Amino acid sequence: MNRKLPLSEGETSRTACARALLRTGVDEKSGEVVSAAVLAERVGWCADLVAGMVDALIGGHWNRVDVDVLASGQDAAGRRLPSNAWMALRRLGWTVTPPAGVRVNDRVVRMAQEQAGRVLRSVKWRADLTSGILSAWPADPRRRTPAEWEQVRASIPGGQDLPSSVIKGRTRQAAAFLHANGRLPVDVFELENSPRVSRMLLLAACDRQQATIERNDAHPTKVLLRLQLPTRADPRGYGDWTWVACPISLPPTVPAGAVLHLPTLRVTGGKLHADMAYTHPVPAARRTGHTIALGVDWGLNTLLSAGALRLHQDGRITALGAGGQFRAAGVLAKQHRLRRLSERLHAKADHYQRLTAGDQQHNLAGKHAALRDEIRHVSARRQNLNDALAWAAARWAVDQAIAAAATVIYLEDLRSMEARGMGATLNTRLSQQVRGKIVDRIRHLAAEHGVAVVTVPARNTSKHCPQCLTPLQHRKAPDQPTVAGWKWAICPHQSCRWQGDRDQGAWRRIAARGLTHQAKTVTDKTSGHMVIRTVVDTLEAAAVITPTSRNDRSKTGPTRHKPPRPTPRRRRAPSPTRPHGLAGKRPEGHAPTDRKRLPRAAHRHQSVNTISTPTTAGHRPRGAALGAGFHLHAHASPPRWETIPETYSGLGSLS
Repeated sequence: MNRKLPLSEGETSRTACARALLRTGVDEKSGEVVSAAVLAERVGWCADLVAGMVDALIGGHWNRVDVDVLASGQDAAGRRLPSNAWMALRRLGWTVTPPAGVRVNDRVVRMAQEQAGRVLRSVKWRADLTSGILSAWPADPRRRTPAEWEQVRASIPGGQDLPSSVIKGRTRQAAAFLHANGRLPVDVFELENSPRVSRMLLLAACDRQQATIERNDAHPTKVLLRLQLPTRADPRGYGDWTWVACPISLPPTVPAGAVLHLPTLRVTGGKLHADMAYTHPVPAARRTGHTIALGVDWGLNTLLSAGALRLHQDGRITALGAGGQFRAAGVLAKQHRLRRLSERLHAKADHYQRLTAGDQQHNLAGKHAALRDEIRHVSARRQNLNDALAWAAARWAVDQAIAAAATVIYLEDLRSMEARGMGATLNTRLSQQVRGKIVDRIRHLAAEHGVAVVTVPARNTSKHCPQCLTPLQHRKAPDQPTVAGWKWAICPHQSCRWQGDRDQGAWRRIAARGLTHQAKTVTDKTSGHMVIRTVVDTLEAAAVITPTSRNDRSKTGPTRHKPPRPTPRRRRAPSPTRPHGLAGKRPEGHAPTDRKRLPRAAHRHQSVNTISTPTTAGHRPRGAALGAGFHLHAHASPPRWETIPETYSGLGSLS
């Protein structure tokens, strides 16, 4: 297989991952067909051997000195360390051996060193963050002064661009250690134990002596993976390792001309999964030169609000339609319920832990074990729900950009996204949202189409009018213009008088700010992401949206006479015959009436309208808080790029 990826002008390479399932295999030594259960068992034996060596490596080097040496990128002789983690560990002399009496080849040791090296390299950032927070410990950990914020950001590498929520979380962690031990921790290695490693096989650290992968030329979706696996849990010699050929069916998302890499194998729920990495050419994203941009604003139940703007040659900025909204109130409500359930389970488990004091013969030991299993089950449900929501929201946002022919997506910078002033319940729900995952998924999907993703400062995006930059007056709802609130925005300027949903104004301001500041777009050296760090006043003054002119409907003559009983519209096709049963005849142009009852989601109000909260003693709609599942409550408004009346939302933003 050719491992080189040919690229033409204007293209770049993109590495993605697709999940596949290994269902069977063939033992090449005996010729026997290996079932999925046996295959997962043999991979699990190899993963257990690798995990044991990884634990030994991490535990032996879980200290500040070794982590700094690995992160420095140089060995004792001053030579540059290789990029591969397993080669870097071998250059430093950090070796590991399998358990006594167990025989493994050198490639299995490579997988253990690769996994341990990746973990130890990732600890460096947390170590520097914790050291900076401890060196600038505030007088009151619950509330820092502006001077203390400047001090702690200066003591952290890259602290000026770090979200304040990350600093607050680490501060609470150190404060809990202080409360329990009466002193501050020395570093993160005293504050945290060595991490638990996952049971996996990183075949990317191997060569053809351990694993190979070949694609079928006749059927590009068929792949043959060959790898050596043990025939017993404790292989005593090389004869206990045999080659197993596993056919894999690739999903349709993998292009036919993509270069395949050795996958990562994981055993989950008794099934063997393969994370298939592949590289393929995609259009290169541009930093500047954009004329159509998509602005995305964050909200609470209205998770995303997005719309497109056009930058004209004369500098004018106009809106391409009213935009759309991605609402996931039901999913977020379910995630909130699972979070509260997880908190209660953790509280009970901690109480049982204190009562049993680690005694496995205690009467409550069985209940404590059952609680731990339930906690893992709830955590898995929360993770799957967050992943599904992140992919759905990212796919919707990228589809909006593709439909509008936008070449860039401007997002709010998550550094300033903090949950404050909305009550303990809403603040917690806002903090639990998966915005970071959504941003990563948006970047991943947008790269396939050559769409740039740029973060812009979120300051004052919901405060100023998108058409004149006048500070807005926020009201509770459009039908209560005199009641103070934070959802509905009204421009007080007499010559403008723009009004609309707060989120609808925010995405206009975000996209307009990005278009005017696109010359200030830079690529972050650490993450490789495109960002706009600061707002320039002269450029911000030009970030106003020119209202689109409407046709003059002034009356210029007498009103055309209309007959009192107009002729009915002629049907182009006859209506169907009357069906058998209780249902009546279907009128032309109406919904079919052969169903006695519509699904429950059809009876709910799912349009994009904002109304005030009912105050009567009668029916009080709770909307998506009832929770009807993901598909019934992840409502995404379709793209509408023609100029249509403004639409409203029911919930808010954090800007």
